[in-house]
Amino acid sequence: MSAAARARALADVGRLEQAESAVRAGLGETPADPELLGLLAGLLRLQGRYPDALVSAEAAVAVAPEMAAVHIEHAECLLLLSRPDDALAAARESARLRPDAPEPHRSVARCLMLRRDFDGAREAAGRAVGIAPQSVPDLMTLAEAERHAGHRDAARAAAARALAEDPDDADGRWMMALLDAERMRVRDAMRGLRRLAADRPDRYGAPALTWPIRGLLAGLRRGLAAGIPLTAVLAVIGHWWAPAELLARGAAAVMVFVTVGLAGRVLIPAGRLPWICVGLLPARMRRAVVVGLISAVALMPILIRYAVSATWPALACAFAVLIVLLTAGAVERTDGDLPD
Repeated sequence: MSAAARARALADVGRLEQAESAVRAGLGETPADPELLGLLAGLLRLQGRYPDALVSAEAAVAVAPEMAAVHIEHAECLLLLSRPDDALAAARESARLRPDAPEPHRSVARCLMLRRDFDGAREAAGRAVGIAPQSVPDLMTLAEAERHAGHRDAARAAAARALAEDPDDADGRWMMALLDAERMRVRDAMRGLRRLAADRPDRYGAPALTWPIRGLLAGLRRGLAAGIPLTAVLAVIGHWWAPAELLARGAAAVMVFVTVGLAGRVLIPAGRLPWICVGLLPARMRRAVVVGLISAVALMPILIRYAVSATWPALACAFAVLIVLLTAGAVERTDGDLPD
């Protein structure tokens, strides 16, 4: 068995360090083997050693610039190092070298999604699916691009095609749950997530199951971060134009109404499970979520007070609590974003 085949067999069963050793042993005999260099880059990338992976990928490209596979690996490493422009150039080079293969087009689509060029990503993913219409990774890349572009029906159709090929595909099931959540079909989303977490607790555990709470807080942070400053601006204008003060008080009342309505629509159908799972989050993330919840709840009577009395101390308190809410959100994001 060749060094590359032995390494792939070890990687398939999760023995990444042993696979790396096998590749390095092979490189000791043939140090300019582009397949082994590319494989080493992939193994280092899977272990989270992105700078080292990039060095190996660049070495593979230098040795065999005509190989599309090494450009794909190069692009993946660059993506993880937040270099989307360079990654796109590498992915497009792989597509130029192998236009008849789906993998280069899928790599281009991933790069374009990171650059938020969702129309271009849909086009590239569509080319990959056209070449390999039964490929689950290509179908899921297309589904992700369609979802980010706001085409939820097309995303659901692509994910459904992927699940028809592989009913147990975790990415497809996660995509379906996300799409249900975005359509506010909370019970359906939670039902899918419970089953997914039972099958894949290592990947879809407590952080995924708390999405009704964490997603609600994310939405409130965006809405309140825009609404409270707007209220303050209207209040200042109210010193010279009296109707602006009424608009400021109305804006505060609308924020309370929308927040309470949204919370009820999300949290009531979600049931107890998200609250139970909050206690299972990593300690730092759990504290950030709890602080965020307390801050969001505390803002409601403060905004009601301003809507009733239009006092500046109430508005100042609202700003102070908003800062706490946003800070807790920043801490939560550093510990683990909700999956896209």
